[in-house]
Amino acid sequence: MEESLVRPRSLTREAAGLRSGELPLPAYVDRLCARIEHVDPLIHAFVPELGRRDRLHAEARALEARYPEQADRPPLYGVAVGIKDIIHVDGLPTHAGSALPPGVLAGPQAVVVDRLRAAGALVAGKTVTAEFAASAPGPTRNPHHPGHTPGGSSSGSAAAVAAGLVPLATGTQTVGSVIRPAAYCGVVGFRPTYGRIPMAGVIPNAPSFDTLGVFAADAAGAALAASLLCDDWDGRWVESAARPVGRAELGNILLGVPPRTYLERAGAGPEAIDVFEEQAARLAAAGLTVDRLFPLSDDVEDITRPLQTINRFELARSHADWFARFGGLYRPETVASIRHGQAIAAEDRMAALRIREHHRTRITEMMRECGVSAWLVPSATGGAPQGLHSTGDSAMSAPWSYLGHPAISLPAGRTADGLPLGLQVVGEPGGDESLLGLATVLERVLAQP
Repeated sequence: MEESLVRPRSLTREAAGLRSGELPLPAYVDRLCARIEHVDPLIHAFVPELGRRDRLHAEARALEARYPEQADRPPLYGVAVGIKDIIHVDGLPTHAGSALPPGVLAGPQAVVVDRLRAAGALVAGKTVTAEFAASAPGPTRNPHHPGHTPGGSSSGSAAAVAAGLVPLATGTQTVGSVIRPAAYCGVVGFRPTYGRIPMAGVIPNAPSFDTLGVFAADAAGAALAASLLCDDWDGRWVESAARPVGRAELGNILLGVPPRTYLERAGAGPEAIDVFEEQAARLAAAGLTVDRLFPLSDDVEDITRPLQTINRFELARSHADWFARFGGLYRPETVASIRHGQAIAAEDRMAALRIREHHRTRITEMMRECGVSAWLVPSATGGAPQGLHSTGDSAMSAPWSYLGHPAISLPAGRTADGLPLGLQVVGEPGGDESLLGLATVLERVLAQP
């Protein structure tokens, strides 16, 4: 493992240091750019940008002039953020990992970027994405093992946080594009409830699933970002989780875990399952209630079949105009998905959406009736696969993306050859605040020797 490439930075500490002036903004920008210039040629997390250092210094000077008093500085004052390259940013082109001509994909700045900039953040640059946030990988390498994929489609964002290029990056998830790369790169990835962060200004993949998310070094960083980006945020849950929790209180937290047969049929490897079982046992030993209570059938096709129907249909419609004009510039993997979607009837998509509503209602009712705080599953089927030809298997995330549940991936264990693994914690739709509060507790428990 190339340890020099792995250096995640705490968002909360960095933000506090910049607001207080302990981290002078000009020196911070110089260190940021030096790290990107030194490390990014090895992992290719960022889309190349001429004049990045000059642009960031100019933006930093404007920020200093706007907020000369420490007390007035916003929560992310000066913090460098990576923005996935399907999200529009004023002043930076959007390529979406594609070969389409410059300007074809242009659009107004995304709401999520408006909110980050209003909170004082500096956009460090665009992060590499799989083509159109689908399955054709970009050039990004995994900072832990550069010969392995970082996952995708939010590959550059996850790798940039893992390598310490930025303390915060945005991603999107249609099926597994936040949770899986977070696991592969050994960072925290948070995908909120579907629709909780506005998608305006983001190139669509499948609008029934597309969800904005974030990457950070820890749950506290994810919670800080979520509090600034999610609509109607109520931070009391997360604040209460920061307090010490006794064993009796831990016992009131009920975590539902799947049977081994479900994990095996969904494609999880033996090593990933064994590590997951160890983590669940550690949580139980610490006093949490862990139960073999799980809402999904062992027949994973019950979920994956209607998900793929909706996803492919909507991908084809999202790209109808661009594909008609520039289809010859699309990569083969994306072409195959679009062609598949063109052959799907609208009534089949509607039937799949009705099936989703049935599952969503049933699972939410089960959580409430049984008092389940969250579901636990592995974040991915195993460690990051070798090579850059694939972004990995999204089977562990697919059901929750399909249903719109919020989920967070916490670093939890490693494979025998040192690849990170993740623990996925899934909450009730709309329960993002309580999920992040719970994640803070679980992170603390799992960190204990």
